[in-house]
Amino acid sequence: MEMEIIYSFEPVINQESRVLILGSMPGVQSLREQKYYAHPYNHFWRIMYALFDDSYGCSNAGVSRMEESSKLPDPDYENRKQFLLDRKIALWDVIRSCSREGSLDTNIVNEQTNDFKNLFIRYPHLELLAFNGAKGFNIYKRKIRLESASIAYLQLPSTSPANTMKFEEKLTHWKAILKYL
Repeated sequence: MEMEIIYSFEPVINQESRVLILGSMPGVQSLREQKYYAHPYNHFWRIMYALFDDSYGCSNAGVSRMEESSKLPDPDYENRKQFLLDRKIALWDVIRSCSREGSLDTNIVNEQTNDFKNLFIRYPHLELLAFNGAKGFNIYKRKIRLESASIAYLQLPSTSPANTMKFEEKLTHWKAILKYL
């Protein structure tokens, strides 16, 4: 039985974007909702807001996972995307299409990458590619191999709930993107 081919989203980007955050491929829930980082236990949106506002950061110590997930910085997805764009942050995925059972990166097969060459031509002000986890970074290095003296590369801990690193530790690593904004 052949697995279904799944496709990533269009980039969330504009001409002011300086940092491009790259995932591997959206998970099942994100694909279903057509929203980046839609899983309620994924730390991505909390980390993004915490980078600019401490009230979304480490002050939730002792809060249950259910309470934590309900503290979404802004429930409106369009507002969350605009929040990033207003701070010169763009979103995309390394993989354009693949087959995968479930949401785990380890299940990705037959991946095809997005067109970074044209993206870099169209958006020449990008200074940092920040990889959300190892899978996207490794595929990028292996399949794309675009070198640029003007673009830095940074692999960060995955914000996925599959990564059991504590929120505070993830946030500490993710603060590295701030120097590019």
